[in-house]
Amino acid sequence: MTDSIERLYRAVLAARDLDPSRSRTAKLMQQGTAKMAKKLAEEAIEVSIDAVSGDAQAVVRESADLIYNLTVLWADLDVRPEDIWREMARRELMLGIAEKLPKTPVKLAKTAPARVSGRPIVAADSRVIRKRH
Repeated sequence: MTDSIERLYRAVLAARDLDPSRSRTAKLMQQGTAKMAKKLAEEAIEVSIDAVSGDAQAVVRESADLIYNLTVLWADLDVRPEDIWREMARRELMLGIAEKLPKTPVKLAKTAPARVSGRPIVAADSRVIRKRH
C-alpha cells in the first residue's frame, strides 16, 4: 500500500504544474489550500455517509477519492508520505498501531502496562502526552 501512495504522491507532484484545463490536480492546486481542504472534507463526508448506509462498493470508490485529495493536500503543504509513516511509527511505539493520540492531554496510568500484539505499551513515568501541532 505504501508503494501505491508513494506513486500517487509522485504523480500529484508531476501534475501540479500542468495546464489546469487538462489536469484536475493542477486545477485543484491552482485553487489553493482552502479549496483542497474543502474537497478533502467533502470526500470524508461521502465515505462516512456511504459507510452508514452499508454500501461497501461506494465506500471503496469514495475512499479512493479521499486518498487522492489527501495526497494533493500533502503535496501542497510539502508533507511527504514518509512524514506520515514516521508519525505512525512514533505512535505505534507509544500507544500501539491501532491507537490514536488523544485530543486532550491525558496522564498515563500507573497500572500494569497494556498489551498490543503481545508487546507491552509502557511509559517511563506519569508525564503528560501531548499531540504535536
